[in-house]
Amino acid sequence: MPVKRTPPRRRAGRPPAGAREGEKVKDYPQRSIRMPAEMKARLNALSAVTGLAQWRLIVEAIDCFFHDLPDNDRELVVGLSQRLMKAG
Repeated sequence: MPVKRTPPRRRAGRPPAGAREGEKVKDYPQRSIRMPAEMKARLNALSAVTGLAQWRLIVEAIDCFFHDLPDNDRELVVGLSQRLMKAG
């Protein structure tokens, strides 16, 4: 009689959903922002339609804004953000 092999067990719960492999969203610094009600509704709708988490949509919006900056402003942002990351 052939031996039955069971598939490897998967871990319970959701897999980590951070921006990079193995990162957990719960480990990210938390921010609280105020926004007009219509923008909150739009964020909710975008999240529902695209299936993306709200934090991912906000990160994408910041990246778009960053890439639309003039080169000299972008360089300033890169330098300042690197110094802030080193400072902790």
